[in-house]
Amino acid sequence: MAMSFFDQFASPFFLGIPLIAIAIALPWVLLPTPSSRSINNRLLTIQGWFINRFTNQLLLPLNVGGHKWALLFASLMVFLITINMLGLLPYTFTPTTQLSLNMGLAVPLSLATVIIGMRNQPTVALGHLLPEGTPIPLIPVLIIIETISLFIRPLALGVRLTANLTAGHLLIQLIATAVFVLMPMMPAVAILTAAVLFLLTLLEVAVAMIQAYVFVLLLSLYLQENV
Repeated sequence: MAMSFFDQFASPFFLGIPLIAIAIALPWVLLPTPSSRSINNRLLTIQGWFINRFTNQLLLPLNVGGHKWALLFASLMVFLITINMLGLLPYTFTPTTQLSLNMGLAVPLSLATVIIGMRNQPTVALGHLLPEGTPIPLIPVLIIIETISLFIRPLALGVRLTANLTAGHLLIQLIATAVFVLMPMMPAVAILTAAVLFLLTLLEVAVAMIQAYVFVLLLSLYLQENV
């Protein structure tokens, strides 16, 4: 029984073909496409307003050079939110519960911010490895620590997103299983547990959106240090 709780995180296969590619591509199919009309419908208007507000808020602390990342950040934000929200539906698969996918997004983007900093302003980028006013005996130790923390950033990005979504899915499945088990024996307790499950589901909807926002926000902060 304990192992079956983790079966939902296994990538589904059909005729030996992994279906994770379909799960990743599906959000882009569901998103509405812009029309050629002068007045858009309500869905496109809400989508455009959300993307504009998010992009303005995200790029507020960045200078003009960092605004080139606006399209990438907005697309990544919509992609992660859509995947996380679809994963809360019954009998669906959440690709962002796979550490490999999250690391595949975090490592190249974090590395790109570091490369941009080394190319545009190498002195400032290397200066982050050594805080100002450091005593001379501590310089080698602090350089090693800051270098390790620099390489840990993408790992923390991927693990944070994976751990939060995985924990939420496990809690939902555990409480849902408890509701089905308690229903024949203690209906009152089962109803109370179902109410807790409903509140937890609402919390997971918020977590799905917040974690996508945090992922992109941290990338923008890493970019802010290097532009």
